[in-house]
Amino acid sequence: MHNNDDISIARARRALLERIWPAVHAERIALDVEVSVLPGEPIPPRDAIAGTFEPYRVGTPWGRAWGTTWFRVRAEVPPEWAGRRVEAILDLGFDHPRPGFQCEGLVYRPDGTEVKSVNPQNHWVRVDGDAVDLYVEAASNPVILVGRQFHATWQGDLGTASDRPLYTTRAMDLAVFEPEVHALALDVDVLLGLQGELPEGPRRARVLQALDDGLDLLDPRDIVGSAPAVRERLRPVLESPAEASAHRIAAVGHAHIDSAWLWPVRETERKVARTVSSMLALIEETDSYVFGMSSAQQYDWIRRTRPDLWRRVVDAVRAGRLLPLGGMWVESDTVMPSGESLVRQFLYGQRFFEREFGIRSRGVWLPDSFGYSPALPQLLRRAGFEWFFTQKISWNQTNDFPHHAFVWEGIDGTGVLTHFPPMDTYEAELSGAELGRAARKFRENRIAPASIAPTGHGDGGGGTTREMVGRQQRTADLEGSARVEWRHPDEFFAELATLEDRLPRWSGELYLELHRGTLTTQHAMKQGNRRLEHLLAEAEMWAASANLVRGADYPYGKLDAIWEAVLLNQFHDILPGTSIAWVHREAREQYAELAERAEALIARSLGELVGTGDMNLTARASGAVDPARPVTEPARPREDEDGWLLENDLVRVRVDRRGLITSAVDLGTGRDAVLPGRAANLLQVHDDRPNQWDAWDVDRFYRNSRTDVIDVTAISTGPGVITVDRPLSAVSRVRQTISLDGRVVRLEQETHWNEDERFLKLSFPLDVRAEQSVAETQFGVVSRPTHTNTSWEDAQFETSMHRFVLVEEPGFGVAVVNESSHGYDITRVRSDHGWGVDLRLSLLRAPIFPDPGTDRGFHRHEFGLVIGADITGALRAATALGHPDRPLRGARTVEPIVRLEGEGLAISTVKAAADRSGDIIVRLHEHTGARARGRLILNFPAGAARTVTLLEEPLDPGRSDLAVELGPFEVQTWRITPAPAV
Repeated sequence: MHNNDDISIARARRALLERIWPAVHAERIALDVEVSVLPGEPIPPRDAIAGTFEPYRVGTPWGRAWGTTWFRVRAEVPPEWAGRRVEAILDLGFDHPRPGFQCEGLVYRPDGTEVKSVNPQNHWVRVDGDAVDLYVEAASNPVILVGRQFHATWQGDLGTASDRPLYTTRAMDLAVFEPEVHALALDVDVLLGLQGELPEGPRRARVLQALDDGLDLLDPRDIVGSAPAVRERLRPVLESPAEASAHRIAAVGHAHIDSAWLWPVRETERKVARTVSSMLALIEETDSYVFGMSSAQQYDWIRRTRPDLWRRVVDAVRAGRLLPLGGMWVESDTVMPSGESLVRQFLYGQRFFEREFGIRSRGVWLPDSFGYSPALPQLLRRAGFEWFFTQKISWNQTNDFPHHAFVWEGIDGTGVLTHFPPMDTYEAELSGAELGRAARKFRENRIAPASIAPTGHGDGGGGTTREMVGRQQRTADLEGSARVEWRHPDEFFAELATLEDRLPRWSGELYLELHRGTLTTQHAMKQGNRRLEHLLAEAEMWAASANLVRGADYPYGKLDAIWEAVLLNQFHDILPGTSIAWVHREAREQYAELAERAEALIARSLGELVGTGDMNLTARASGAVDPARPVTEPARPREDEDGWLLENDLVRVRVDRRGLITSAVDLGTGRDAVLPGRAANLLQVHDDRPNQWDAWDVDRFYRNSRTDVIDVTAISTGPGVITVDRPLSAVSRVRQTISLDGRVVRLEQETHWNEDERFLKLSFPLDVRAEQSVAETQFGVVSRPTHTNTSWEDAQFETSMHRFVLVEEPGFGVAVVNESSHGYDITRVRSDHGWGVDLRLSLLRAPIFPDPGTDRGFHRHEFGLVIGADITGALRAATALGHPDRPLRGARTVEPIVRLEGEGLAISTVKAAADRSGDIIVRLHEHTGARARGRLILNFPAGAARTVTLLEEPLDPGRSDLAVELGPFEVQTWRITPAPAV
């Protein structure tokens, strides 16, 4: 680069920043401002507008943390401004340029209808007529994130947040908008971005010369008057067309709005209204701009609370300008929810879009979730989706993912067309750097011509700005740039599908090499979600049984309400534990209340079945969910000089004086599951100070410090159990009870956890030469190597499971099952037989942001060490842990209405069809990875049966029998119509 080039660039940048942009609104007068401060939570806008307002002086501090302040702004438009575009400029005191992470506001007319939002990148409001009279609902949300840097703060909940004013208004003015100056600013902006991506050569030289020549014509004393001449000089370089081979960008307006994160759910509802109102205003002012928004839940918030805005949403959807994306209730985590939960994300999301808009999403849109389950491709296709979109894998710490357009194959072999945008962002601004990066980095350039750019400010909302729209207009056909056009993602993927046979394929999970701590952080989120998933399975099955057997009403509405709340809490910053304290406090309270409601539904259905309608009943609910399990007598502890023995006909377990398991022998084979010289059930504590994202990340170096917890406060025995009390530190302690149930060594643990930046693990050194660990995932298992031959395996030092992880060699296996954990690690360990493995569960963390009190307090865990296990045995033990028996009062036996015969087959769901037709839905799957055959057995007369999609729509015309044939890990859904009553 020549020195003259540097001078030209510096000149243009300074002129743009200091001369041109300020002149867009150079002519201003102050607005008259009044204020009304709400003492508590937000109230309906019309109520606030009807309230009492007091005089306010701009520059006065306002807004305690999480407060709401209403401003009324008024003025007469000066007569000399007649015929010009006039805008209100409302700067609430924005602390930094990123929208959604500080104060923000929504502007209303006096009748309470929404106009648009104001934020740091979009704080203007168009004024029509001779006067302005507007109301601003301003939210003083505290700044918790700046850039990507957090700071530990107690501002994340009402009870600990500050009462002092957080913001100071900077400007509330009425101004003339100068369209030619604004257009010039965008001309210069685009050309500066373009030259930064061009190689040295004629095109770059001519762009820089045009900037120099144009700025020679800019009169600093009359920016408005000289702007047209400058634009005319820049016109030739802006009109030079793109080359035929230029990369194409399918831009879609976007405003990724986290359903909760650094703000509570109640604030997200307002963020959605702010963003949508602004995007509708932008749609109304443009011809081709389209805005895509996911999450049926967010649309439903508008529908329920904002009828005027909702009517505009419906009109924009019908016009094809507002695009419902994703077909899910929320943008959920996809690693930790059960398979049935993912099905319900699709079912509830698509039902909403079809009911309200008459459309269905054709693809799943998950730009920001923290890794993607290998079960997902099959579920997407069986729910009718054609494509999958994400961006998050570009955040990998170690390995660059090798594809941007590919076919992703799941554990059953199903493939789904998938795209990662090479821009590496879901918040594109269509800058020159972003467009250049997309064209250079797109790994499928040899095959495919285009990529997607989700365009707009996100996370906290905000969306697309008129400046981004202006950049698109200038780069639609510009020499040296990618060609950008607004497009529906469906159109992009339809074009990509024509190349599917030539695209690369990726098999297995999309593991995110980052945010590994989300599998453990905020244990109560994982426990609450898992418990509700189990309770809902029971509630639906017993409700269906009571409906068929006793004619009881099926509680559709009550079950839907519980499911919708559970699905919301599976959002990818709630279930993973990465939100502020307020969010997790509310979720914990909600989980408890939802569990009570689910238990009440179960009791009601069981009462109907046994004829005691108001009886507080319990019953065995697992018959339709897992294979039957044997019941054995509890082993009685026997003491000797080394400790205690627990023994039954299957297993002999030794517990030493430290309360550690030094031996667990399978009496049938004589194999000891525990590595010689090592001890299982060993708690280990690590320092845990990740480099950047505390609640999200566990960085590899945490392993460099470790404390083995072997001190004992007390050991005692009781009927069938050994109880061990230990100190974890000076401020934390744990109590474990150890028992033996069949092949399962059961561990029940109560932990008082009061650590800061520490990580609690539970170690099981196992004498098993396992080449792979086998972890439960949705409707199957995922196998991962136990070696670290490549950087890909080495990066997976913390991985996910559902209810069990199994290690197995030919003829012998050991599983660890759990009721609420999701993270584990596994390493190879030397042994007498070459090597074994150290399998460790992740139990608790203690990050300091965004919630400085994360996980502090009391926790319960349950685990099981299954001796002599295979996949079916591990599944059976895991199900027994999560679905405890509910013994009924009295002698009456309640049998499930559906059973399944066949090896390797399991039922996950029995429920009434969502369309309220009275049909019964039965979902089953093969769980071992083998082909399987079996048969459904019904305890009710069936009139018709057929297989259906996950959305409960027909796949075949009907079945003459109930024979089941499944491929490896195949999920199958049956719809059974009961025979008419005689």
